[in-house]
Amino acid sequence: MRRHNFSAGPCILPGEVLQQASEAVINFDNGLSLLEISHRSKPFVDVMENARALALELLGLEGKGYKALFLHGGASTQFLMVALNLLEKRAGYLNTGTWSDKAIKEAKIFDDVYEVASSKEAKFNYIPKGYDIPEDYDYFHCTSNNTIFGTQMKKFPNSPIPMVCDMSSDIFSRQLDFSKFDLIYAGAQKNMGPAGATLVVVKEDILGKVSRKIPSMMDYQIHISKSSMFNTPPVFPVYVSMLTLQWLKNLGGIKAIEKENDKKAQLIYSEIDLNPLFKGYSAKTDRSSMNATFTLANEDLKETFETMIKEAGINGLNGHRSVGGYRASMYNALSLESVGVLVDVMSELERKA
Repeated sequence: MRRHNFSAGPCILPGEVLQQASEAVINFDNGLSLLEISHRSKPFVDVMENARALALELLGLEGKGYKALFLHGGASTQFLMVALNLLEKRAGYLNTGTWSDKAIKEAKIFDDVYEVASSKEAKFNYIPKGYDIPEDYDYFHCTSNNTIFGTQMKKFPNSPIPMVCDMSSDIFSRQLDFSKFDLIYAGAQKNMGPAGATLVVVKEDILGKVSRKIPSMMDYQIHISKSSMFNTPPVFPVYVSMLTLQWLKNLGGIKAIEKENDKKAQLIYSEIDLNPLFKGYSAKTDRSSMNATFTLANEDLKETFETMIKEAGINGLNGHRSVGGYRASMYNALSLESVGVLVDVMSELERKA
């Protein structure tokens, strides 16, 4: 019996995807395991091409000048790679949490970086608004969802310069006009697959404009020219990501999953707001539909609550050490039923208290 997995990452995956992936580990190509085949073999080349095509299709970016890549290094490598490929003079960053803070640190290695706005003074419990994006900068960078603090950008600016977005923790979870973004990157381990692969979706015409020499492994144009196969790709994570994207397409795509995600978010936040034993961390207007962060109003109930969580088969609810409390991560594959189990435990704690 599977547990109710609220882990912030690696994420919960659809049961059918786990089944297909486990079978491929044993026998993927005429008696060869997926873990044994050549990444240059036709069966895996087909996997890579299908994964890349599905990403563009689901985002509505087919035929619009974008390329999809599956690369190594997680989103943390993209903090550096974005700056290497795009930063010539100066870039603007919206600082909404730990990950955008880290992205700013890496970009500062190369050139000048300006924080267009920040919520750091309030411990990142809200998303800044009403800021200006300088038109003479190379690009504007933002983070769409903040796993640690439980905030999410509900609206994006009409940027006068190329807009880059780290969508690691909410990619494929809600409908957006993805053509507003010139580069999107996301670690696979939230809504796509296991850790080890990173999706990059980039509009080709923003590349090739910096004067610096870019190392081959860090050059988007080289990875595009080699169809995301410049070096040995992360075979298993790419395969599982392909299966997950196909699962999402079969469900009805982003439009369908957004409806389910909204139901889950409404259920958990309703309980947080109505139950006097719990307090939400993030500003209500900026609450994440992926990561609900909350604390106990009375820490004396901590042992009782955590015993009840364990007995209910709930996993991964502990909040990040920088915030404390609890974090319910509700990625695409988490069922509404699982959220209901958590809400029932929270309600039961109120009745016992």
